[in-house]
Amino acid sequence: MKVLFVASEAAPFLKTGGLADVAHSLPKYLKKSGVDIRVIMPKYGKISEEFKEKMDHIAEYTVPVGWRNQYCGLDHLKHDGIDFYFMDNEYYFKRNEPYGHFDDGEIFSFFSRGVLESIKHIDNFIPDVIHCNDWHTGMVPVLLDAFYRYDVRFQNIKTVYTIHNLKYQGIFSKTVLSELLGLDDSYFTEDKLKFYDAISFMKGGIIYSDIVNTVSQSYADEIRTPYYGENLDGLLNGISGKLYGIVNGIDYDAYNPRRDKNIPKTFGLTTMKNKLVNKAELQKQLGLPVDKDIPVIGLVSRLVSQKGLDLIKGVIEEILNLDMQLVILGTGDQAYEDLFEYYSHIYPKKLSSNIGFSDKLAKLIYAGADMFLMPSLFEPCGIGQLIALRYGTVPIVRETGGLKDTITPYNKYTGEGNGFSFTNYNAHDMLNVIQLAIETYKDKKQWLAIQKNGMKAETSWKDSAKKYYELYKKLV
Repeated sequence: MKVLFVASEAAPFLKTGGLADVAHSLPKYLKKSGVDIRVIMPKYGKISEEFKEKMDHIAEYTVPVGWRNQYCGLDHLKHDGIDFYFMDNEYYFKRNEPYGHFDDGEIFSFFSRGVLESIKHIDNFIPDVIHCNDWHTGMVPVLLDAFYRYDVRFQNIKTVYTIHNLKYQGIFSKTVLSELLGLDDSYFTEDKLKFYDAISFMKGGIIYSDIVNTVSQSYADEIRTPYYGENLDGLLNGISGKLYGIVNGIDYDAYNPRRDKNIPKTFGLTTMKNKLVNKAELQKQLGLPVDKDIPVIGLVSRLVSQKGLDLIKGVIEEILNLDMQLVILGTGDQAYEDLFEYYSHIYPKKLSSNIGFSDKLAKLIYAGADMFLMPSLFEPCGIGQLIALRYGTVPIVRETGGLKDTITPYNKYTGEGNGFSFTNYNAHDMLNVIQLAIETYKDKKQWLAIQKNGMKAETSWKDSAKKYYELYKKLV
């Protein structure tokens, strides 16, 4: 079975969010199942020279973008056993950031058409399945049906479309249809690409793909309701027969507390005392009182409303008056950055605010914190809670999307559960659960049992990769 995995980003080449981790890790696990899976992404200017120097230049061709024909180079690099292909056009991809430009519609029209053209230039590889991800690739299935089915190489190709976050849909002016995609006005209808007075790349991916999936079963259910559906819930109910949910995993090679060279002291199920070394180093580095008996709550996140920061804002003084320390790492909206910076000055022994991002500090937080807070408004899957479980850091989450699917509330009577959770999007419900976790933390035997429950949980891609393989088999 041959699969071309199409993504706008992939670790370690470029990463802005969880999609990059998926595009790196999922293919590794599918490869172990015997799938010939290859990844294609843009060759961004921000990719390090270390990787660029190792790439082989394998093809040059032109890509139709409306009435234009634009240059495209195709480079190749084998990394972690996976073949990665990079589409090269400096006008589109040599920018400081991959997204958020006035011409995003043109950039990803070029990318989507270029992916299909690239298939003509990769030796001995005609995919059985093209696996597309998020709005940036939503036009691939549309353009495949519109322009390539006449070619015998493309006649049997099937498509899978994964929604990583329904909120970001790639909505552009109707003029994009003819100006950039080469499609006529027949595509501007409710049953095709029309989205109010504009067009939606994500809607195109949903309608034209053979199978659609999201990154957790709960999120697949949630997006069929008006509250979570981002005005596409009617469509998603209409295609529910081809809609699936498969929870993400994490790469156990990248996240392994027993072998992690980025933390001061490695540890595992039988050496949990070593975790306290990481805690002490975290407290010391961030200028917090070094005390093994004070619980440390970590939060590594984009600082945006989706992540539930309004709940924290609503009760932040009550949280900081609890017997705990709070460590924040991330960037995002100015209002949240300012909030945490302000309170870190008011409560310097209780709150460490770290505006920015550092992989090394993130790893130290996962390894050194006692609890990990994710009170999300919505969370398609979430990766933070999975990493936290792996490092024996107990998640405190809101029951939504992938958080609901991966975190089981601890039951002190049965000893079951790997974290703490609350249902309603309510600041005081969150506060009550934080208080419960802090109270439970005082019973060290009980707390160790929760940590071990989490560390024993299967959070790798092993099971989920099998489910993706089964999805592909449905089509091939």
